[in-house]
Amino acid sequence: MSTTLNDRLHVLLEPLAAEAGVDLEEVALSKVGGRRVLDVVLDADGGVDLDTVAELSRAFGALLDGPEGTAVLGDGEYRLEVGSPGAERLLTQPRHWRRARTRLVKVQPAQGAEFTGRVLESDEDGVLLEIPPVKGRGRAAERRIAFAEVAKARVQIEFNRKGLDDDDDLAEDVADEDLADDVDTDDEEEEA
Repeated sequence: MSTTLNDRLHVLLEPLAAEAGVDLEEVALSKVGGRRVLDVVLDADGGVDLDTVAELSRAFGALLDGPEGTAVLGDGEYRLEVGSPGAERLLTQPRHWRRARTRLVKVQPAQGAEFTGRVLESDEDGVLLEIPPVKGRGRAAERRIAFAEVAKARVQIEFNRKGLDDDDDLAEDVADEDLADDVDTDDEEEEA
């Protein structure tokens, strides 16, 4: 199986992310309006703060502009955008589910109907979800689903999260995610 340019860029940037204590979730080079744009998505337990994003943006830019980066990316101009996965992230790895604890998720199983539940706990094989009662009647049920049975899952935005004992302040969570997503402003862009 041949490696793609995105795979080679991921391998190049991964050591810098690991050194900073974050996961390099995605590296995607695309063309937007005739310009090359390199999107890099970072995440970590507890989220990624803006200082880390800014530091890694500079480090990635320096590496990509050097001989190693030029050997992979080539000589042309590109715009580097570094940020976090965002509020409605796809859940594709066990660590994503762990980080989504207490969050509401929409799950499309490989077989069966789509459903929504709150992440109670997860491990390397699957997740335990609290499924709300239909039309608010009755009690919530728990459902365990193996990751192998999940075709697609995504965190849902909640504007009113009441009754969660160990929940952090949602307004802070959303504000932090929004700030990390907005790091690709002109101040943090790297031109090559």
